[in-house]
Order: sequence, then structure tokens, then C-alpha cells
Amino acid sequence: MKIRAASLVELHAFLSVCTTGTMRQAAEQLCVTQAAVSRAVGRLERRVGCTLFERSAQGVTPNAAARALQARIEPSLLELERAFGEFAESPTQRSTLRLSVVPTLGTRWLMPRLGAFQAAHPGIRVELRQFHHNEDFLRDDVDVWIYLKRPTTRWPRGISARYLIGREITPVCTPAIAARLKRPGDLLNEALLHHTNFPDNWRLWLSTAKVDTTRLRLGDGFDLANNLIVAATSGMGVAVLQPCLIEHELASGELVLPFELSVSTGRGYFFCTRKAADGKKAVEVFRRWIGSMVQAGGRART
Repeated sequence: MKIRAASLVELHAFLSVCTTGTMRQAAEQLCVTQAAVSRAVGRLERRVGCTLFERSAQGVTPNAAARALQARIEPSLLELERAFGEFAESPTQRSTLRLSVVPTLGTRWLMPRLGAFQAAHPGIRVELRQFHHNEDFLRDDVDVWIYLKRPTTRWPRGISARYLIGREITPVCTPAIAARLKRPGDLLNEALLHHTNFPDNWRLWLSTAKVDTTRLRLGDGFDLANNLIVAATSGMGVAVLQPCLIEHELASGELVLPFELSVSTGRGYFFCTRKAADGKKAVEVFRRWIGSMVQAGGRART
């Protein structure tokens, strides 16, 4: 039998342009490039043998032929999506959840807890994908990103982002160094280890602690938080870090918090998914579980 129907890629692009009114918004909704949407719509127009959209500087407008085609195919396409969604989330099918996580948070905070998640949800298989700096969220091999938001970060329209953990920073050091620290100003006499991507963390914390920072001199710098933690544990100096990254060291006593003050950086780690994936069973189960881990506030087993 000769297949006359267009591909699902073409039909999804067509319906998304119909509902959003622009190629750009359709691309954001589908998590693909604007060029990919334009090409898919062009292939569909060639297949049906007529123009489906009136194009202008303000966007695209479906014509009568497009509206007629939309009315015929949209119910069937939605039913097809529901059928595959229900099948993939059937108890007899094991779901796969693909994660991309900031490496240090993944290693130090998430990984010690993943065993508990798998024990509670044996029907969901977790796969870790490579983390990309400067992520554009266009990858189709990731379901959930746990990503560091900076003050200048703007989430794409097609991405749903919820704050998870890690906004607060506080000084940490070995017990031997902590014994010398009677008040926050004493930190200026110590080697102040820092993350090279966030050199202003120390100034932010000290200023909040009412310490004059005119004598502030940073010590050794590290471009990975994990290396910064190892340096602090070895006694090289005092680091300013998120407590969630040093749960093991705090529990063992290798590192201590010399002062109670925590300061918000305005950054933090966010749980990010495509808006189109909201409601997907595996994603929602993982989101609720990881939220409960944050709210519990307890440390993972070591």
C-alpha cells in the first residue's frame, strides 16, 4: 500500500505553527530549531500541493486550507500521542528517565540518594547523560536537567524550571582552622580558597557579615567545586560553598561551619524539563521524589 500521509515530524510542526502563530514559538514548543520547523512545513506544503500559511513580518497565518487540514488531523494526532503515552507508562513497561546533572551536585548530592529512588520506583530506569555547559536545552536525549541558574540565565520558553537547592553559601574549613576563627573578620587572615567562576562569593558573604573587605585577598582558585572541596578538606584554607555539596565531610567532621551565617547568591540548582513533558509519569515521579529529598533536609547515607 502506498503511504500518502505526511510524517509525524511534519504534522507536529504544522499543528504547532497553527496554534502558536509563529515559526519561532513553534520551534520553542517542540524543542527544535526554527529552521527545522520551516523545513517540515515546507515539505508538508509540497506534499499537499498548496500553500498552507500566509507569511508576513508579523508571523504566519493559517489559510482556509490549513484550517481544514488542522480540523481533520488534530484529533487523530492527539489520540496517537495519548496512546503512546499510556503504553509507555504502562505498569508492564519499564520507563527510562534520562538525566543531565551538574557534575559536582550529581556526584555529591544526587548519587548517594539514587539508590533510594530506584528501590522505591523499580519501574523507572535512570540513565545519566553527559552534562553540557552553556546548555541550549534542544537535546532530545535528556528528559530532566538539573542546571545551575546564574543571575543572567533566561530559560527558553519551552522549558519549565523550578528551584531545587543550592542558593546559600557559607564558609567551611577543617576543625583546626575553625579553632582560630572567633569572628568573621578573622577570615581575612586565612587563605580564602575560591571558585574561579564565582570570585565574588567571598566579598558577598563578608559584606553580609559586616566585614570591611578593603583588605580582602583571595587565595588559590579552582574551576571545579569538587577540587575546591578537596582543597578545603586537606587544610589549604577556608572555602565558601553550598552546604549541600559537603554533606559527607560535615557528617564525618572533616569540615565544619565556623559561622552560622548563610548568604544567598541568587543562583542555585534548578529542576528543568520541557513543558511538553509536564505530566509524563516518570518525570513527575522523579520531580516529587527529589522535592521530598530537598524538603527532608537530611543527609544521605554514607
